[in-house]
Amino acid sequence: IRGVGKTTTARIIAKALNCTGLDGKSGPTVHPCGVCENCRAITEGRHIDVMELDAASHTGVDDIREILDGVRYKPTNARYKIYIIDEVHMLSKSAWNALLKTIEEPPEHAKFIFATTEVNKVLPTVISRCQRFDLKRIPTNLIAERLALIAQTEGVQISSSAIDVIARAADGGMRDAQSLLDQMISFFGNGQTQISEAQALSLFGLTAPAEMHDLIQAVLCNDRSKVITAIHTFAYAGKNLELLFDEILGWLRGVMMCTLLPNPETVLEESPEKIKLYAALASLTKPDCVQRLLEQLSSTGFLLREAINKQIFIETIMLKSMRSAHAVRIEDLLVRLNQIRRNGELDVLAKVPSL
Repeated sequence: IRGVGKTTTARIIAKALNCTGLDGKSGPTVHPCGVCENCRAITEGRHIDVMELDAASHTGVDDIREILDGVRYKPTNARYKIYIIDEVHMLSKSAWNALLKTIEEPPEHAKFIFATTEVNKVLPTVISRCQRFDLKRIPTNLIAERLALIAQTEGVQISSSAIDVIARAADGGMRDAQSLLDQMISFFGNGQTQISEAQALSLFGLTAPAEMHDLIQAVLCNDRSKVITAIHTFAYAGKNLELLFDEILGWLRGVMMCTLLPNPETVLEESPEKIKLYAALASLTKPDCVQRLLEQLSSTGFLLREAINKQIFIETIMLKSMRSAHAVRIEDLLVRLNQIRRNGELDVLAKVPSL
């Protein structure tokens, strides 16, 4: 996904390949020194042998021909010539065809590094000639730790709960998290008062954990009036209802993981306090009930974007999913009937005279 460090990782690889070390003689290393001339030039984006191309704005075959003209010549100051092509899925088919032969048999002094957010759009013939690395989403707790360090370094007063809100809104991308933190500082950072959780929630349209806990508890306990009241309160406060719907799904998934797994923290990228809330809600229900809720809601979420009145849509779909999840199941009735039969409670019916 975006903002997880693809281009940054490409630059680190370029430094690792071209690092000369303090002695000026060491070869490629997994720990680039960061202080030699090559490392510093790559960091500052001025190295003549490390070229970055934005394929989103250079999609044609003529742009690729410029690379092919230069790849034949050996590097000037470094060990390898390195071409970092960002958003590589934007290249045209003719551009790929021009580059394909060079990718298959590159010169010994040349390395190509491709970065993309949509690898499914890259030609299979290209992927088969590449070594592929998939960068995962950054866990929310790691993003929160990094943001706390940035805030401390910059002297920004911000509460830990507000940092958790920013990390949750970033959705696994560190770059987005840093941009959101910058927005928070611009809006509310006056250097005198601490940025609060309420301010972060209001800026990003998210919901406080306590409010979400009450809503999910009402859903699991089949309290329809409380669910309708909560949704109305959110809508009246101007909450983003699409975002609210996504949060409902996230909370229900967290509850289901707590009902199924002995250690839900292994799959839930949440804070320990959030997982405790999930576990408390899980004690109120059974896995089958949560699963039926998720089946009903997740299969209709895409319709919310097209709904004319989103509040009515959410109210309707929530009530429908609750009715289905809490309804008596035929399987439960059969189990109960078998228990009654085994206990002999139906023997009295055999003594009733027939018509």
